[in-house]
Amino acid sequence: MTGQVRTVDGRVAGRRGQATRQKLLDCLGEMLGTSPYRDVKVIDVARMAGTSPATFYQYFPDVEGAVLELADEMAKEGAGLTDLVAGRSWAGKAGAQTAGELVDGFFSFWRRNDAILRVVDLGAAEGDKRFNRIRLRVLNSVTGSLTDSIKDLQSKGRVDQEVSAPAVAGSLVAMLAAVAAHQKGFTGTGVKQAELKPNLALLVHLGVTGKKPVK
Repeated sequence: MTGQVRTVDGRVAGRRGQATRQKLLDCLGEMLGTSPYRDVKVIDVARMAGTSPATFYQYFPDVEGAVLELADEMAKEGAGLTDLVAGRSWAGKAGAQTAGELVDGFFSFWRRNDAILRVVDLGAAEGDKRFNRIRLRVLNSVTGSLTDSIKDLQSKGRVDQEVSAPAVAGSLVAMLAAVAAHQKGFTGTGVKQAELKPNLALLVHLGVTGKKPVK
């Protein structure tokens, strides 16, 4: 961890304190992957980190505060998702590759951050603006780039001018997020995992270009 880190009461944490704080976050992240969010208690996180609840409260006001820290770090990583779209070509076979790599990259990000994303989705669904802002930060990193891509295609006469680039981009990203969060659920509906990504990439390509991808 780099940069200045402060305790709840405003003191600057030293290197050892920063390491303890990060260990608490790491343990919390691990627990979120195996336990329901509402069941995670401060005493359990502290015990797993080999420290005390009092130490936990030096760095975080409560479990929710620590979860928001994890979510913020995840959102910073999510900003890199824009590279899956920004400056990429949607013409010919390159377009099919762009769509496929967007789906792969989006799914990989969701899989790495599945536990914290589930908590973020829960908080956003319950109307917590803090979690909703974090969710939007992640999704908008792709939405903005897709919007620019569609507008670029419109400027070249390859996509109808009546198409709303922001609406299409936002809808596609919402679809990606929903499917990524529901990957395991598809197995019970007869959808094979091997078929999921290529067919989702087909929908993304159709949404952006209005055309089926060139193989």
